[in-house]
Amino acid sequence: MSAESMRDLLRGLTVFAGPLGTFDPGTAPEDPLELFRTWFAEAVAAGVNEPHAMTVATVDTEGVPSARILIMKDLTPEGWWFATTTTSAKGHDLARNANVALLFFWGPQGRQVRVRGRAELADAESRAADFRHRPLEGRVAGLHGRQSEPLAALSEVHRVAEESRERLTADPDLVPEDWGLYLVRPSEVEFWQGDPDRRHTRLRYDREDTGWRRGLLWP
Repeated sequence: MSAESMRDLLRGLTVFAGPLGTFDPGTAPEDPLELFRTWFAEAVAAGVNEPHAMTVATVDTEGVPSARILIMKDLTPEGWWFATTTTSAKGHDLARNANVALLFFWGPQGRQVRVRGRAELADAESRAADFRHRPLEGRVAGLHGRQSEPLAALSEVHRVAEESRERLTADPDLVPEDWGLYLVRPSEVEFWQGDPDRRHTRLRYDREDTGWRRGLLWP
């Protein structure tokens, strides 16, 4: 495909096809996590595919960003939770620089939620409990401990997976030492509601010592 064909294809794609969600920032609660729960429930009720999928962005030692899609594991009054191995690329990033950004995108409703904060590694007991509650194939994959390392052939994945499955069959309580469960404590949360005329509504919460400060942003 030529560059011109790609440009024409992109310009012909529909955006904000709707029906979009509605948002009156004047009725927003004081706590951004409360508003997130409402928007998340509405995304689930609307049938948005994988509404718990989120982009997690980290930076390495040289400040180079990296982003990937992960599944939100929980939402508590402290913040958002996700899991990965501490020996993965993102695990290494977080060990050196705990600053992290999350992004939820619920396209059918024209909504985004952006979160910035710091990631904290949970205690060993919580990490072990999270791993044991994962589905079998999730535990099989988590036992590999080789995420992002070079791979010689796909057959190696299948071989190691079978070995991991045998280990878990022999010891169902097995937990890898490098399993990580992270809490993202937010310092900033933005709610973005799209508009077909590009008059988008943006409401940002900034954490202060006494609570949250709210303010509108230009689209």
